[in-house]
Amino acid sequence: MTDQRIIELFWDRNELAINETQTKYGHFCYSIAFNILRNKPDAEECENDTYLSVWNTIPPDRPICFSAFLGKITRNLSLKRLRSCKTQKRGGNEALLSLDELLECIPDHRSFDEMINERYLTELLNAFLRALPDNERRVFICRYWYCESVKEIAQEFGFGESKVKMMLLRTRQKLLTYLTEKGVFV
Repeated sequence: MTDQRIIELFWDRNELAINETQTKYGHFCYSIAFNILRNKPDAEECENDTYLSVWNTIPPDRPICFSAFLGKITRNLSLKRLRSCKTQKRGGNEALLSLDELLECIPDHRSFDEMINERYLTELLNAFLRALPDNERRVFICRYWYCESVKEIAQEFGFGESKVKMMLLRTRQKLLTYLTEKGVFV
């Protein structure tokens, strides 16, 4: 079923929309949640929470890119759960580690969540990512959007772990330089 048709089902408040979303994007949402949480039951719960959130969001929202819409909701719910789990010492620190790596590029007077929501920073990050070579961009996104481990990225791309670490370090350094040049002070 097409994304537009699924969105129409949500607009019509037809519960088939959830089933169709799960069929088409269930693995995608679960993967995002699991990469962040590293806990199967929590990832499954976040996947289900995603469907509820989409049900409550459409209408009035009408997403342009349904997969990105789902990915963003799943990621936000997973990060929220991770913060909760962290206070209970229940693992899932790969995502926190990847976000901590970015702290050297993001100004410290505001939280990462506040900065990422600002339009200007988002536009800068998008422009920066578009300018990167394909593999460098994909590795960066795997690490910092999907919160994949260095080991997983190395396996996915056929690189050694040290190459992935160095690629990420250099990309973060480029990002820091780029943001500084654009007037975002770190």
